Amino acid sequence: MLTADQAKQFEYRGYLVLPGVLSPDEVNALARSIEPLAARPGPEVAREPEGAAHVVYGVHLFDERYGALAHHPILVACAEQLLGQSFFVHQSRLNVKQLDGSVVAWHQDFATYHRIDGIPDARGLVIGVLLDNVTAANAPVVVIPRSHTLGIVSEAVIDDNVRDHEGAAKYRYDILPATMERLVSKFGTDAILGPAGTLFFMHANLVHGSSINIVPQRRAIAYINVSPCDNRGESFTRPDYYAARDFSAVSAASDDCLVRFNRD
Repeated sequence: MLTADQAKQFEYRGYLVLPGVLSPDEVNALARSIEPLAARPGPEVAREPEGAAHVVYGVHLFDERYGALAHHPILVACAEQLLGQSFFVHQSRLNVKQLDGSVVAWHQDFATYHRIDGIPDARGLVIGVLLDNVTAANAPVVVIPRSHTLGIVSEAVIDDNVRDHEGAAKYRYDILPATMERLVSKFGTDAILGPAGTLFFMHANLVHGSSINIVPQRRAIAYINVSPCDNRGESFTRPDYYAARDFSAVSAASDDCLVRFNRD
């Protein structure tokens, strides 16, 4: 469970970082799936122009380890506390950045979830797990603290000209530079850094992005993005690996839900 100060920090800043939540064994259980998931041939894998996997969508649907992550008891308890109720998984994904991978332009996840998937209200969470050590050099997620208080930023477009448009950016509403100037001037920026096993929570409307990984070491983050069960999508234009069809409440699994995979 979160402390009162942690819950207040999330409410005020729009995000919360909890280092060392997952043990090395739990991280290892998830990391063992990165290469097999990146090698999948299906449309759920968004690739760099050179062919390397950048994002694998819907991982909780077809990989038992990421399915278990969605039920991790700490993740479930914290998410229920922040939301004040039970939730379903709207989207999961594995985001991998190798050396010189694509920039992820400034955006809000809820902008897509609302405009395309039909989720009514911005009451969801973006939940991330660092599967590698994340430093200032290997493309950390950078957030605009308190930007979640603004609602959906209207000055945003799906940019057909960005490098990853046919991959990860296909449904992303990128925020325009003039708007970003105002946001950064008003709120500043924070980078989400930490060792592998760090868990972080972002409000679904928090503006965020990431730059290029400038070091040879991979940066991988697993995401489980959730919404209260009474705040479900009403449009089914995207495949289920992008947007949920199952709106059942997520329950907590046992404490060993991840480490048991290391016994295989």
